[in-house]
Amino acid sequence: MDWKLEGSAQKTESHVLQAQEVVLEDTGDDGISESFQLLQIDVECERQEREAPPTGSAVWCSKNVQRKQRHWEKIVAAKKSKRKQEKERRKANRVENSGICPQHSKRFLRSLTKEKLLEAKHSGPKLCIDLSMTHHMSKKELSRLAGQLRRLYGSNKKADRPFWICLTGFTTDSALYEECLRMNDGFASYLLDITEEDCFSLFPLETLVYLTPDSEHALEDVDLDKVYILGGLVDESIQKKVTFQKAREHAVKTARLPIQEYMVRSQNGKNYHSEILAINQVFDILSTYFETQNWPEALKKGVSSRKGYVLQNLVDDGQPTIVPEGGEVAGGALTKESSKRW
Repeated sequence: MDWKLEGSAQKTESHVLQAQEVVLEDTGDDGISESFQLLQIDVECERQEREAPPTGSAVWCSKNVQRKQRHWEKIVAAKKSKRKQEKERRKANRVENSGICPQHSKRFLRSLTKEKLLEAKHSGPKLCIDLSMTHHMSKKELSRLAGQLRRLYGSNKKADRPFWICLTGFTTDSALYEECLRMNDGFASYLLDITEEDCFSLFPLETLVYLTPDSEHALEDVDLDKVYILGGLVDESIQKKVTFQKAREHAVKTARLPIQEYMVRSQNGKNYHSEILAINQVFDILSTYFETQNWPEALKKGVSSRKGYVLQNLVDDGQPTIVPEGGEVAGGALTKESSKRW
């Protein structure tokens, strides 16, 4: 009897062990899941502790994070140092080139520029940009013209003796005006005149001089009593003598830059020669001459070697080769690249 009881107890104990093993097997996945949940809680708590602002004690960071932080601080310090050096270099250039004291602030310089431009309105030379021909221009041509106007205005701001600029035949509801607002930051606050009137009705005709490459007369000087006109036209279809014919219709004097008088044709691979310039290039020549009273220096600044012209003194030194006229029309053959008429 005792043996039977002992055997039954052993069987009962084995059943209990098997049942426990089954329970462990059944709950194995839940146990692992619960462990992962605990790990996620720990990680979340650690992340919250890192994101929480420090309360009197430093936030703990791993060595990897600390190394990255030190690397980033070095980069920021190097950028600050580089900006400081660049700022000092610009100040030194301003002192060397223009004599402006480095202690002057940007606000003072802006005020000085504004004062010079407003003074030019009353006593400086006047330049009109005739924008009455833009309705025939494409979107691409309008964008190019807007860019030329931006560069022209920027050059005038930097000039020691600026011109007073007037944009005539320019309406605020035109496609060009919208393009200027889109491309040129601060265009609405430019210090210049904008009018819908035509330049021929805005000023006395005897004071007007239309600058066109098709004129027979070379410009000799910049007269303060005259109003100079540039045709605001970017024409990829290469329509010849547009500005010249318009000036003749209104019986207005015309003039061209003295490129033929001070420059000669140089030999190039494409045999390309052109006197047609963008309006900002023409303005750079006028502005430089007005300050220096030196045509060769002014032409050198505005007429690039790609136009096929060089100064005569370079020819005398034996550098370029003069190309004979050979019956070719003055100004050379026109291509799309040179089709910006002024």
